Amino acid sequence: MAKALPTDEFLARAKDLPVIDVRSPSEFNLGHIPGAVNVPLFSDEERARIGKTYKQLGRQPAVMLGLRCIGPRMDEFARELLGHASRAGDQALVHCWRGGMRSGSVAWLLESFGCQVATLKGGYKAFRNWVLDGFEQPRAIHVVTGLTGSGKTEVLGELAVQGEQVIDLEALAHHKGSAFGSLGQKPAPTQQQFENRLAFEWRAADPDRPLWLEDESRTIGRIRLPLEIWRQKQAGEFHRVEVPDEDRVQHLCDGYAGHPPTLLAERVEAIRKRLGGDRVKEAIEAIETGDATTACRIVLAYYDKTYRHSLKRAAPANLTSHSFDRLDPAEMASTLAAAVRSSPP
Repeated sequence: MAKALPTDEFLARAKDLPVIDVRSPSEFNLGHIPGAVNVPLFSDEERARIGKTYKQLGRQPAVMLGLRCIGPRMDEFARELLGHASRAGDQALVHCWRGGMRSGSVAWLLESFGCQVATLKGGYKAFRNWVLDGFEQPRAIHVVTGLTGSGKTEVLGELAVQGEQVIDLEALAHHKGSAFGSLGQKPAPTQQQFENRLAFEWRAADPDRPLWLEDESRTIGRIRLPLEIWRQKQAGEFHRVEVPDEDRVQHLCDGYAGHPPTLLAERVEAIRKRLGGDRVKEAIEAIETGDATTACRIVLAYYDKTYRHSLKRAAPANLTSHSFDRLDPAEMASTLAAAVRSSPP
């Protein structure tokens, strides 16, 4: 009989073994263990029918209906399972929602073929508790902040290159955090999947070393930061990077000017109420004539005002400013890292 492993042990073994999620496709798409593969025992429609039968008629009729559903495609289902297990020396990890009949049945099937199988105690539900509980773990947070276009994301990347601990929240959310943030990005993950991936990185971070984040609002596109992560960020050490305005404008032009003018105009329209009708008109006209510099300056005026208002209203308790003659992410990252290393504990 397959052994049911607690979440920490299951995930430790998942570094070397395939994780087979046998929940329905919609359950998997809502959120899953990063790296897992979906081999659903039942389709969404079948799962709904079986659940309804269980509630109305009881366990035995529901099990019989499940057997009728899987029966015609048992051969194909078993071959797919074995394909994943065989690539790891006939070993696999299996889980469902609560570690019940679905994962137990699939584990039995794999074992009947001679595979070594373990299941997740408590299923995906237990994993989600592990995710949310992990956000309570304290970290030594350092936040890169500054006006729009200051190269904060690039500085974060350079900090990682230089060996610093970094979590790129925007990369996890597939969004750069502004009205223009989804341009050139992959489709956004679900809230659950964002949290699942964030939990892996958060737990992996050494609590005794600085952990660098970029300053974000509570929402990044359609993703919302978990409350405890937000609280820890707000209580962290903030490092404001200041670069010449012309460098900021050029940086934004380099990043966004290659996108179709129609998409850029749509994003400007999205902030019409905050930017004002006249400025929106001027910005769109500049975009249509290929004058990216003017368009950037108009939009920056709005974002600069918003940032300064936010900082004035709720300035971080621990804020240090770093002024640079030019926007050079590698140099900026080195300065920030050195400043933290030289500060008293």
